[in-house]
Amino acid sequence: MQPTDLAVLEKKVFGISRPEKALLVYYAISALFSVFLWPLVMVPLFFRYETLLYRFDAHGVFMKYGILFRREMQLTYARMQDIHLSQNILERWLGIGTVTIQTAGASGGDLVIAGVKDFEAIRDYLYARMRGVHGTAGPTNELAEIRDALVRTAEALEKLARPKAVS
Repeated sequence: MQPTDLAVLEKKVFGISRPEKALLVYYAISALFSVFLWPLVMVPLFFRYETLLYRFDAHGVFMKYGILFRREMQLTYARMQDIHLSQNILERWLGIGTVTIQTAGASGGDLVIAGVKDFEAIRDYLYARMRGVHGTAGPTNELAEIRDALVRTAEALEKLARPKAVS
């Protein structure tokens, strides 16, 4: 990934702070399956949607939601182990998806970013950050420097190994 690609992804991802309105539609349609209990199911989902906030920054990902029972979760890029994307048929129809970020450790440590349109951009950005791509410096440049040093060393060894011409 080029540094410019990372900068574009970063700008796009850092702009995501709330789920799309389509997530509320998804919650309403999902709650319809409870038929007569629809209001009891929809009210908590509505409050979850209204209070759901995401924040991406240079250190990690932050998510919070809830009114009565507040939940806040922050993951640094170093703690992230794996990233999964999911979309059921209804989410595909609404054009949204879910990003699940897994961590090593206790159960319940997964951070779920639900109801976003740019879920693939989030995945790409998080993978780049997990792999240590930072601007122009990063593993790719370090590996290129190591390769160049090895080539120079091999050339120097070749010069030493050549038989010298007798005068």
